[in-house]
Amino acid sequence: MSDFGGFYAGLPVMITGGCGFIGSNLASRLVSLGARVLIVDVLAPEYGGNLFNISHLRDRLTLNIADVRTEWTIRYLVRDQAVLFNLAGQVSHLDSMTDPVTDLEINCRAQLTLLEACRRENPSIAIVHASTRQIYGRPRYLPLDETHGTVPTDVNGINKLAGEQYHLLYSSVHGLRTCALRLTNTFGPRMLMSHGRQGFLPWFVRRAMDGLPITLYGDGEQLRDVTYVDDAVDAFLLAGRNPAANGLAINLGGVRPYSLRAIAETIVRLVGQGSLVTVPWPDERRAIDIGSVYSDHRRAREVLGWDPTIDLEEGLARMIAFYRLHRDRYWTAAPE
Repeated sequence: MSDFGGFYAGLPVMITGGCGFIGSNLASRLVSLGARVLIVDVLAPEYGGNLFNISHLRDRLTLNIADVRTEWTIRYLVRDQAVLFNLAGQVSHLDSMTDPVTDLEINCRAQLTLLEACRRENPSIAIVHASTRQIYGRPRYLPLDETHGTVPTDVNGINKLAGEQYHLLYSSVHGLRTCALRLTNTFGPRMLMSHGRQGFLPWFVRRAMDGLPITLYGDGEQLRDVTYVDDAVDAFLLAGRNPAANGLAINLGGVRPYSLRAIAETIVRLVGQGSLVTVPWPDERRAIDIGSVYSDHRRAREVLGWDPTIDLEEGLARMIAFYRLHRDRYWTAAPE
């Protein structure tokens, strides 16, 4: 793995949502690079906040349990930080449709609170925001590039789009050093596994590891790209040190797209149990489904020098091995 030219050695770095899936993997890499890491997390278990995710790092970083919506706390915490990786958010599309106000609070109000804190207290900080490919909505063409229109199909997508645009606006108007990475089906160790509302892939893995059938809607031939978490972490680290990313939204992506059926079959084979079953689309899922979708990540290659390197099979093997060792830390609710 790259040492990023020693850029992060001794650097004060803050991660919001750092006890969650991507945040904790990012924290682990930053600690190994010698950064001085501050994690800010509200530790909401329903959103993936899990102290076990950073248990191997607890004497090597600082944890502040706080809500990013709390203005005075955040204004204090962002002072003297060089880079802010902003991963705090609510990502469940279904939850956003049943509780849109909470989604608005987390994905919009919290983002403005954070940006205002940086503008007032630390305008030289570099901010890398975790956005999502979901903001594009149903694709008009594939692969999706950053010029594709943004027409989200659910409340979460609308609020995530607004949060991203706040970051880019603060770059163009206030001169903050911000960029946004549009993530796509990131997977790997330390994911939330207690319910299936934060992505299909971890739920597929849990169902197989429990010896239960994986449910595919329709024929399961919808295409998706997936990004292993170590590749995503590399993209964040590259963006955090590269001024050329300022003011940009940048797609991440995968080695290649796979059908949902192929992903499920690979999981069942690697786990050694589980099965597949196809069912008609439920109305509430059909209403927000986007069909086949995968991203063009040429901008990430050109601006950041980033390409995904870990394919589906290798990434799933690593993920499954992790949960075989630590299942009791993540299987915290009965399967739906």
